[in-house]
Amino acid sequence: MVTNHASRDTLHETAAGFWQTLPQPIIGLSPMDGVTDAAFRLTVARQGPPDITFTEFTSVGDVCRGPEHLLSTFTYSEEERPVVAQLYGKHPDLFYLAAHVVCELGFDGLDINMGCPSKNVASSGSGAALIKTPDLAHAIMRAARQGILDWANGHTLTQAGLKASRADLIRAMNVKRHGQPSPPRRVIPLSVKTRLGYDSVVVENWIGHLLEEQPAVISVHGRTLQQMYRGEADWQAIERAATIVRGTPTLLLGNGDVQSMDDVVRRVRESKVHGVLVGRGALGSPWFFRKKELARQAARDGAPIIAGSLDETLSLADRFRVMVEHARLFEGIDRAARFPHIRKHLGWYCKGFPHAAAMRARMVRASSSADVERIVAEHLASDPLAGAASAAMSSPALPTSLSCA
Repeated sequence: MVTNHASRDTLHETAAGFWQTLPQPIIGLSPMDGVTDAAFRLTVARQGPPDITFTEFTSVGDVCRGPEHLLSTFTYSEEERPVVAQLYGKHPDLFYLAAHVVCELGFDGLDINMGCPSKNVASSGSGAALIKTPDLAHAIMRAARQGILDWANGHTLTQAGLKASRADLIRAMNVKRHGQPSPPRRVIPLSVKTRLGYDSVVVENWIGHLLEEQPAVISVHGRTLQQMYRGEADWQAIERAATIVRGTPTLLLGNGDVQSMDDVVRRVRESKVHGVLVGRGALGSPWFFRKKELARQAARDGAPIIAGSLDETLSLADRFRVMVEHARLFEGIDRAARFPHIRKHLGWYCKGFPHAAAMRARMVRASSSADVERIVAEHLASDPLAGAASAAMSSPALPTSLSCA
């Protein structure tokens, strides 16, 4: 691994990248393991794109030397930009190599997961466990940044230490996406997604540690690792983090329990964050971000808002149309054999209308997009008024173990 680090002046110049061009408050889609796959992200982009999108988190070991199919988490569309690749792990050398891959694949940024509370991840010393090892967290951030800088300065994947077969695979992924084997060389920004602490809130010390490495963005989920997704997100602690970051080149995004655009506006006003990442609130509602410009203006001007006025409502027929399109996209991107992986999404679409539970029970057994179309057609046939019904859908009861930060 190359060890000659860039100067602080260079880091100041390159750290922010596209982040500084985004309108504030930033309203983005949070990374969620097993959820924010390529088909879901593209569906969201086409229904009303967020300001920023992240991939599912991917192990640096899998990126550098895992089976080829594990790189499918890095499949993305040009329609999603700006799109950031999220990595997790505990070995700085692998972060250095994986940063080359992220750059070579043309991502707009690289995000390090320091917030996943999953037992399998945290017990290995990765994810939120890095909160307990700040020196290792620093080493990982430096290694990733050095990988970004070395790639921008001309390093090839094989020069960095990756096998030629892996380099060929990356080139093939690029050609498939946009017809070119490699993107232009550029420095992309480094960011971190984390939590308030490990088993207690240590946000002041922890955010201070992260700021020493001057990431472009720190995103904070308002719970500790020990809390997992239980209880309410602590936005007062997120507000304290925003206070610490204020006056530095780093942006602070808040995350946790954001179920509506009203919530986005309220959290920005109260906590003074630079933006909000939305996770479970967008599940079953890929059109969540359609009115983000109205929400952004409301957050800025402080005027009273009418409850629900910032949230998009769709007729049942339109909701079903989006669900079918999502199923077709998944089938085309992730292969028909993997179709069961989309069933959770299909279930989340089925909420807030008559006989939704019965339809959901059928959707979670669907094996193809044709099955989805058939179930929708049969539902509409059984209720002729359903196609014209306009429904302001209520939030579904969602599992509590989706997002990994």
